[in-house]
Amino acid sequence: MPTAPATISAALDPTRLLKNAGLEPDDWQEELLLKPWSRAILLCARQTGKSTTTAALALHTALYRSDALVLVLAPSRRQSKLLLQKVWGLYRDVGRPVGVDNRSELRVRFDNGSRIVALPGTEKTIRGFSAVDLIVADEAAAVDDELYESVRPMLGVSDGRLVALSTPRGKRGWFYEAWTSEQDWH
Repeated sequence: MPTAPATISAALDPTRLLKNAGLEPDDWQEELLLKPWSRAILLCARQTGKSTTTAALALHTALYRSDALVLVLAPSRRQSKLLLQKVWGLYRDVGRPVGVDNRSELRVRFDNGSRIVALPGTEKTIRGFSAVDLIVADEAAAVDDELYESVRPMLGVSDGRLVALSTPRGKRGWFYEAWTSEQDWH
């Protein structure tokens, strides 16, 4: 178990998760992890570290906020599960700072009551979540508009955050509209 100053430092600085896992974050990764924002959008090439960075964001939210709810969604169940596996790998690499109460291939619940849930890529099967602290939309340019529109209200009560990450996928859909709009996206 980390010492109290180390825990406080990690709670205040999400980049410590990456550094403690032996990764040195780029400037854009530090900015995403440290700046206050309610909606962030990442349009990046493959293998740039966007999944690792958002995994750190999801893990930090779950570890340092009691009873937090983090949802990971993607165009398919397999993709959501892969991002959750990345979160789990990071959790393991930083020494498992909070115990795990329950874990399956699609969810983890920590001893502090926080949960991270990987969702399938269809709007019909994700209803029922509320007061969400963070939604991570992986390969968001391929996430259907209906799925995006169904998860947005889940952030309303909690004033939760949404991060959408993707590689380019053409000039269509909510992700393209968000990327090209003048709306308030970090």
